Amino acid sequence: MAKKTAKKTSGNPQKRAHPAPKRSGNPAAVRRATARDWVGGARPRTLTLALAPVLLGSAVAHWFSAFDPWLAVLALAVAVFLQVGVNYANDYSDGVRGTDAVRVGPSRLTGSGAAKPRTVLTVALVFFALAAACGLAVVVLTQLWWLIAVGALALVAAWFYTGGRRPYGYAGLGELVAFVFFGPVAVVGTTFIQTGTAPFESWLSGVMIGLFAAAILLVNNIRDIDQDAQVAKRTLAVRLGARASRIVFVVLLALPFAGLAWFAILFPAAPLTLFALLITLPVSLIVITARTPRELILALQLTSLAALVFAVALSAAIAF
Repeated sequence: MAKKTAKKTSGNPQKRAHPAPKRSGNPAAVRRATARDWVGGARPRTLTLALAPVLLGSAVAHWFSAFDPWLAVLALAVAVFLQVGVNYANDYSDGVRGTDAVRVGPSRLTGSGAAKPRTVLTVALVFFALAAACGLAVVVLTQLWWLIAVGALALVAAWFYTGGRRPYGYAGLGELVAFVFFGPVAVVGTTFIQTGTAPFESWLSGVMIGLFAAAILLVNNIRDIDQDAQVAKRTLAVRLGARASRIVFVVLLALPFAGLAWFAILFPAAPLTLFALLITLPVSLIVITARTPRELILALQLTSLAALVFAVALSAAIAF
């Protein structure tokens, strides 16, 4: 009997050191996901990342007297469907990897066991398909067939954020990709499909709102820094460390306001965008001094709100 017992407990020590991740919560208490859980899984507060760049891109198009409401709505649909798809795909990928087993934020559909992984994946793919369909409609209306390549690249970026064998979100590149796709790509793309041009104002406003997008993802990762480090998810926050990450977050929130100097020359109402500082300054203080996940969750919510206020104010100044 002793030999049999020894055989059962022997094996690769690395496997014993890193046991298979368990689902968070009490397995006996796992309940089925409700409609509210699915809405929460879409992470509505992150949808400012989709709305803000389309507002700015359309505002520049309006300034050029080329605003097309149908193309603007389609661009918004692409952005929203893609963002929701990313959120569900993230839920699925992190859940099956076991990353969400130690999370401190809101529970996820897959990680908590409230929904089957295949179901969450299917929902993500449906939203990706909706984004692709709206994108194809834009291509047909504008006859800009090369946009198909841009759309395909966006879908690839959406999936490999946490999906695939080597997700770039686990390598600290999430903030960079969020900056690019929810900043210059989204703003300039929205302007281009309506005007056929890519003016400097679109590029600059794209950079500005892209910095907000990077800040939103960074503060989310700062909240999860200890848990991500445990599961080898080397986000930018994990790579930089808590103190440096908080400083970078403040810088990301401050830089967009520097770009307002250019817009103030062209648009008299642009300085009103400075009112967004009433949100970003307290948020910066919260992140610098935060000691609990709850404080960082509040900071995440306020950063999303600040991005929306910034984009709405600047868009109004440009368009009107």
